[in-house]
Amino acid sequence: MPRTKFTDDQRAAIEKAITGRKSVRAFLDRPVSREMVAHILEVASRAPSGTNMQPWRVHVVAGEARDKLSRAIHDSFTGGGRSPSGSEYKYYPDPFFEPFLSRRRKVGFDMYGLLGIKKGDTEAMAKQLGQNYLFFGAPVGLMFTIDRKLEIGSWLDYGYFLEAICVAARANGLETCSQQAFAYFHSIIREQLAMDDSEVVVCGMAMGYADWDATINKLQTVRAPVDEFATFRGF
Repeated sequence: MPRTKFTDDQRAAIEKAITGRKSVRAFLDRPVSREMVAHILEVASRAPSGTNMQPWRVHVVAGEARDKLSRAIHDSFTGGGRSPSGSEYKYYPDPFFEPFLSRRRKVGFDMYGLLGIKKGDTEAMAKQLGQNYLFFGAPVGLMFTIDRKLEIGSWLDYGYFLEAICVAARANGLETCSQQAFAYFHSIIREQLAMDDSEVVVCGMAMGYADWDATINKLQTVRAPVDEFATFRGF
């Protein structure tokens, strides 16, 4: 298939969709159609994967299905019912080390500071964390799973797919928040969504129209400059 060169306006729109992406943590009570979500997933399915394996599986919930899942997980969270074994895979290093520790702390300090939550206020922090399990009020929730027999290469491919969803959602006027926090409640998710034991919960995602007036959505994260993480040779 011949490739058409992007115009300056098209290039700018693509870059804006990527650089303008952020984790939105407050959504409007405005429905999103099944057709819209299906379209976004269809676009994102063009993400690359090794030998075109396409290792992703998505469970989409809205309406009563979303509410029922949220209630089950949030009730368990507030009751201290997180899975004793945690998620089915390890997401963070133990212990954290630099420069990753400083980056993690900064976004935490910035977010809680914006919300007026003081250091050590574990009750307020837990309440904010619990908003994850309500999809931050988004009308659509997505649960992403992967076959547990697949290897780390397929997990790498999954990252392409998730990013493609975030960008495609923005192109259609929606925003998202990827939520690894759901992985800690894989047992409840598996039961609620009648998932097969072969599926590992990778993460969840909230999707909807952002409430840009919400304080939490004013959070601006920073990125390391290119020269800090890239090495150039031969130029």
